Amino acid sequence: MSPTRRSSRTALLLTTAFLLSSCGIPETGVVEAGEPATGIRPAHVLYFVGEGTLLAVRRHVVGQGGIEAAVAMLFHGPDAQERRKGMTTELPPMRDAPTVRTDGGRLSIELPDRTEPLTGTALAQLICTAAGARLVETPDADIASTHVTVTVTGPGGWRAEGSSATCPSMTGAG
Repeated sequence: MSPTRRSSRTALLLTTAFLLSSCGIPETGVVEAGEPATGIRPAHVLYFVGEGTLLAVRRHVVGQGGIEAAVAMLFHGPDAQERRKGMTTELPPMRDAPTVRTDGGRLSIELPDRTEPLTGTALAQLICTAAGARLVETPDADIASTHVTVTVTGPGGWRAEGSSATCPSMTGAG
């Protein structure tokens, strides 16, 4: 190889190495820009009342999901946008959170002291929301054949039971 060719080749290699190492993007340290990416935000289907029937509404979860989060969101009632669409709730406002327990396909919700017995519609709202959250929590189950039984108990010993089998479809939730 001639000396001219060798120096041209060396110059070409040095230029290529320089260009590859200096792509014009300045080096930065760690940039704090909020929470790390976690993928898809979890959502729950809440059941409110509209035009005399239960309506399924999909709501994104802020923070930790789970059945307790779905029940807490339900007791806070419809948001402003849902109220503009005519949605209401028959659930009473609560100061203390209900206690939620699971045991396989069974779910129990114990309402706090001073909670009056719920109307049939309020019970349906609570049972369907909790059952739907339980089905979401167990994604490996065959949802088409799985029914969650929910028992709601209140102070004074009143008790009601329902199942996800009687709930309106969650697939149309908007």
